[in-house]
Amino acid sequence: MATIHPEARTSTHPTTMVEDDVVTSATGRRWLAATRLATGFIFLWAFLDKTFGLHYATGAPVTEGDPTLSWIDGGTPSQGFLQYGTTGPFADTFASMASTWTDWLFMLGLLGIGVAVMLGVGLRISAVAGSIMMALMWIAEWPLEQGSNNPLIDYHIIYALVLVVCAVLLAGDTWGLGRRWARIRAVQRFAWLR
Repeated sequence: MATIHPEARTSTHPTTMVEDDVVTSATGRRWLAATRLATGFIFLWAFLDKTFGLHYATGAPVTEGDPTLSWIDGGTPSQGFLQYGTTGPFADTFASMASTWTDWLFMLGLLGIGVAVMLGVGLRISAVAGSIMMALMWIAEWPLEQGSNNPLIDYHIIYALVLVVCAVLLAGDTWGLGRRWARIRAVQRFAWLR
């Protein structure tokens, strides 16, 4: 960690602070916290919608009398996507992985990432887990084929980048429990828990 000269801690703007050679503004911290909360809610909402069939992205019956597609009513949140929604050279690989354990991993990942990011705790773990999840979904949808909006950067990449930025800049310290979390002995001992 770099040492900051005492005079370097001063700022000409009253809402600017210097911490570990990173200058951040109070307004910037609030916008970063809002971005963290919105991103966490994306993961948490996906979990809730797929679990309870809230009839947004999942759970709407195709015709009257069809069973709901919610997880609690026997739906398979990852299997349909893995078997029928994947494209590209790895489509068969993803289809062969579809099983109950992928449902559990996917749903627990959505819940864990969503809750942690919303609370502002465990952002480093959430950034790694969320980035892996987003990278796998990017590969599964294979945007490199013609017909996608952008062959390299899509929402999966943006979500992963936002998670990393939130973890690196300690976004949970503003409007979250990040500072309290950082005082826990295990978190102080194992920085990767931060």
